[in-house]
Amino acid sequence: MAPTYSIAEGQAQFHEIVRQAQSGIVATIADGAEPVAYILGKGRMDAIIQAMEILANPAAMQVLAAHKAVRPSRPQSSTSL
Repeated sequence: MAPTYSIAEGQAQFHEIVRQAQSGIVATIADGAEPVAYILGKGRMDAIIQAMEILANPAAMQVLAAHKAVRPSRPQSSTSL
């Protein structure tokens, strides 16, 4: 589970939180009980942007839909429900 910090904790530990983000850990910054921000590393953000670009590309979505249509569906096990 990703660590959660209050705003004050986030400010005090910012250097360490950034180091963790560089290693792949996503930190949540909360105002009280409500999450208000996330700190994540550049590699993770790059992957999110790439996925969004693919999802926004109609040609890529057609390829994915065609692949899904011909791929046999896997039966769900009772443990995955």
